[in-house]
Amino acid sequence: MTEKLLQVNSVSRSFGDLQAVKDLTMQVRGGEIFGLMGPDGAGKTTLMRIICGALLPDTGEVLVNGISMNKSPDQARSEIGYLSQRFSMYEDLTVLENLRFFAEVRGLAADVWRPRTLEILDFVGLGEFTGRLAGRLSGGMKQKLGLAASLVHRPRLLLLDEPTGGVDPVTRQDFWQLLIRLVREEHVGVLVSTPYMDEAVRCTYVGMMAAGSLVLEGPPSELRNALEGQILQLRGAPLLAWRRAAANLPDVLDIQVSGTYLHLRVAPGRARAVTRALKQLARERGLSLETLAPTDPLLEDVFNAAIVDHVSTEGLYQINGVQHD
Repeated sequence: MTEKLLQVNSVSRSFGDLQAVKDLTMQVRGGEIFGLMGPDGAGKTTLMRIICGALLPDTGEVLVNGISMNKSPDQARSEIGYLSQRFSMYEDLTVLENLRFFAEVRGLAADVWRPRTLEILDFVGLGEFTGRLAGRLSGGMKQKLGLAASLVHRPRLLLLDEPTGGVDPVTRQDFWQLLIRLVREEHVGVLVSTPYMDEAVRCTYVGMMAAGSLVLEGPPSELRNALEGQILQLRGAPLLAWRRAAANLPDVLDIQVSGTYLHLRVAPGRARAVTRALKQLARERGLSLETLAPTDPLLEDVFNAAIVDHVSTEGLYQINGVQHD
């Protein structure tokens, strides 16, 4: 069985009356990419700070490669590589000087950090730019330099806090190709927070946070399959009138606008009944109905369902008993 590189056990953290993380349990294994998603204020940043030891939890424990962050923080941090959205390299140092600095801060001797630095720079595609000042790198190259710095000490666990925020789609694609290759070749575990659904579907697992709780967890394909037969796609005019009409049907649980379409989440087993009711509304109200058919669930549909159900029940949203263990 693949080793657990990260274990978050019943962790909670409050700031005054605000409980930012609530009795949260999760884990990441070697060779996995765990994508953490959630709306602003869900608690993702607080959780990341607890995992890397920047914040102490009020209750619970974090284990990194079996080492307690509570009891042995320095030893646990030595197992972690961290990359934030904000560029944190020294712009007046060269690429190689930046990596030397971070390697020596980690206590690596020259005969250790030099070959590793050259190896990792070649890996991320910066091998030809060792003498360039970091401040003169493009946005994508800065991102790769940050990744290289987080890997120079061979961490077992990599924490990435929205690492591709603000970069173009091509750069995001290149970064994810590097990340997937890294996981395959060095068998690290990765926890990455991301606001992008196209990145979430690349992950081994995804977890959705809401109001401090992990309300949804599982492989992307299984999570989508859990809503099979519950999503209808509607295209008609006027779209706002259709949204209002559909919202009044008791079997319509959620409505999301997707371009010129509506995505309707309906109660299990009620797709045909809702379809008949919508066609009846079109006749009665003179609404234009161009398309109305079942469609494959998107990850957005699953996450929207998780948030809606969590808000309405104030409990955990479970999908077909999917667990991550």
